Amino acid sequence: MILGNIHHLDLVPYLPAKIKQSIEYIKDNVNQNTPVGRYDIDGDNLFFMLSDNTLRLINEANPEYHHKYIDVQIVLEGQEGMAICTLPPHTKMLEDKLADNDIAFIQTPKEETMLVLQPNDFIVFFPNEVHKPLCAIGNKITAVRKIVIKIALDYL
Repeated sequence: MILGNIHHLDLVPYLPAKIKQSIEYIKDNVNQNTPVGRYDIDGDNLFFMLSDNTLRLINEANPEYHHKYIDVQIVLEGQEGMAICTLPPHTKMLEDKLADNDIAFIQTPKEETMLVLQPNDFIVFFPNEVHKPLCAIGNKITAVRKIVIKIALDYL
């Protein structure tokens, strides 16, 4: 897991080149007028999804993880609570869609902790890193505009 700000990539010089390039692509090509949707950069190897979302209470969602893709999540507008766990998936599997959709949902681990992402913050989740996006901060249900870049692990 790597946390940073898209305007201060110099603070994360260890960021893998393709992850850094994908963030720079977003900075150069996405603005407030970009419509919601999926955008291919290099087919299924590298693409992003731009979405407008409503946050949810932390107990209304289940943590997720992936096997084939790296997630780079960038907040564009609003604030987003991101619940994370630094342990590998170890709780009960609730829904396994890894084979078809590269996502699995698990029971919330007791070791979960919450981060707050501000506009232009990003977080990188590598395969098997447990995360619960779109969590309300202080139980306030608000809107967030965000990007999720998907990078195939074998594309790095």
